[in-house]
Amino acid sequence: MSKNILITGASGEFGQLMVRTLLKNGHTVVATMRNIKGKNKDIALQLTKEGAYVVEIDLVNDQSVINGVNLAIKNVGTLDVLINNAGVGAYGLQETFTPDDWKKVFDVNVFGVQRMNRAVLPHMRNNNSGLLIHVSSLIGRMILPFWGAYSASKWAVEAMTESYRVELSGLGIDSCIIEPGPFPTTFFERLVIPSDLERDKSYGDFSKIAKESFVNFGETLSSNLEQKPQNVADAIIVLVDMPAGKRKFRTVIDNMGIGEYITQYNDKLEQITFNVYQEFGMENMLDLNVYKEGT
Repeated sequence: MSKNILITGASGEFGQLMVRTLLKNGHTVVATMRNIKGKNKDIALQLTKEGAYVVEIDLVNDQSVINGVNLAIKNVGTLDVLINNAGVGAYGLQETFTPDDWKKVFDVNVFGVQRMNRAVLPHMRNNNSGLLIHVSSLIGRMILPFWGAYSASKWAVEAMTESYRVELSGLGIDSCIIEPGPFPTTFFERLVIPSDLERDKSYGDFSKIAKESFVNFGETLSSNLEQKPQNVADAIIVLVDMPAGKRKFRTVIDNMGIGEYITQYNDKLEQITFNVYQEFGMENMLDLNVYKEGT
């Protein structure tokens, strides 16, 4: 069944692939991004030509989010799915990131997601149905060196998504997570880097390891032909097309050898979560449409 879908970060490589894949599969897509009359003008025009509705949304601006969501609903009538895809990366020695650096990351990756959910959820609750898809990361489940600020933001998104899962379960709204591994996209060209580089000096030679590690990681990533960005868009389609209440809460997408371990971790946590909820007699809150007010 065709669905009306709003996706953030549609100007990025992942976002464009998702938009095109969703359109190809018969869905109506509202593609949101910043600067649709500026640096993203060509992308906006192309996606419009391919059949998407392009709407300007700046995730760090409350009013921009509200206006954009309202315009999206005006254009397509209703929204069935929100894909929180937009995000920024961050790489470097954690101590050298200032609080303002962290704010830049969290304002998009965490607060931007909350702004979008708050703008869309009243509409979905009124419809008694909907799907929130949150794009996280494998390093939103474990830590790799020098990705601390980024990982912290994705860990926050994971917790947020788990909370929405149980709080929306009785209202017919699914909340799911996509956990991609690293993919060869322009994501790595637009990272937030630390502002306080003077502190690098006190780390001595260890500070050089961060730079060397980044280069080596890029080479390893580009040599893995199975790590295709299209895999993420394909996983999105599976979630969107799956019946409500049947979707897996977490979906891992990776061919770098990390994903299989994270899947084991996720499966174990899912069982632990069920057991804890069962102890308190609220395991029904983990199932869509089962938990009802007053039960």
